Amino acid sequence: MTDLPVTLTRDGTVATLTLSRPEARNALNDALRAGLRQAVDEAENDPELRVIILRGAGRGFCAGADLTEPMRPPVHQRLESDYRPIYSGIAASSKIWIAEVHGVAAGIGAALAMNCDLVTMAEDATLYMAFAAIGLIPDGGCFWLLERAMGPRRALQAILEGRHIPAAEALELGLVNSLHPANSLPQETRALAGRIATGAPLAMAAAKRLIRRTDGLSYGETFSAEAAEQSLLAQSADAAEGVAAFLQKRKPAFKGR
Repeated sequence: MTDLPVTLTRDGTVATLTLSRPEARNALNDALRAGLRQAVDEAENDPELRVIILRGAGRGFCAGADLTEPMRPPVHQRLESDYRPIYSGIAASSKIWIAEVHGVAAGIGAALAMNCDLVTMAEDATLYMAFAAIGLIPDGGCFWLLERAMGPRRALQAILEGRHIPAAEALELGLVNSLHPANSLPQETRALAGRIATGAPLAMAAAKRLIRRTDGLSYGETFSAEAAEQSLLAQSADAAEGVAAFLQKRKPAFKGR
């Protein structure tokens, strides 16, 4: 990631991926998108990592697409080639991704945050559906993400009005997991990541796969999907370690095997 405006730092089984264009509020230009794609792949292929924190440097999480760069047609191809590998890479990752949102997450930057598995948010931060102000509709999966959390009517209103969704409302709607004072947000997010990272990696990856699948499944299909994942997990060394630790009244040492 030399010369690309992202940094990936490791602390044991937790990594922090920082968007580093603070002068542009981390607006996604070509270089930042390239750095994100590379970092998502690098994190996924590091067997030591279990949790990734995604954050922005400076005054905000991400201002969305960099509007100083021209929207080169065809735009759908740009979205598929430049953005989808990042967003799909996070969604399909075997790691747990936590977005740490301060300031504003706007436009496709809000989609980037909401696409993570978990979201922590500063009490004075906002999610901004900025598209209506420039005559566009949300992209980056925003329609699916908003509708799933808010329901169709409230999601459509937020989209049509180009709303700033304040942190307290985002928490109430289920768009984020927790709120914290801005000055303690990094520490609280790191503490959450540390707690999650002590879990069994294979089980965490299975839980993530199921959560992202079940929205379109019936109860019976979900039951069967759970059973299939459980059957594989039950044969893992981590499951054997978990049972042994329970019987011996000690903390398990999961290895991801």
